[in-house]
Amino acid sequence: MHPRTKRRLLWGALGLLSFLVLIQAYELATGDLVDWGVKFGVAVVVGIAAAFVTGRSQQQLVDDDGPKVVDETENENP
Repeated sequence: MHPRTKRRLLWGALGLLSFLVLIQAYELATGDLVDWGVKFGVAVVVGIAAAFVTGRSQQQLVDDDGPKVVDETENENP
């Protein structure tokens, strides 16, 4: 799996699980219950949005090729 794809999926999963934790904390704090379908529907949307934002920001902020390392011994004559 390509590292960029893996990062996107992991950030999407983190967003999804974070939303579920927050909605559970809301339910515990207020006593109101949220429908299961709404919970998981919104959680999936949040996960997809997190993956999309991660992918877009990586394209703008990070070069996927990594740092350019120059081998100084490459041009030396023995």
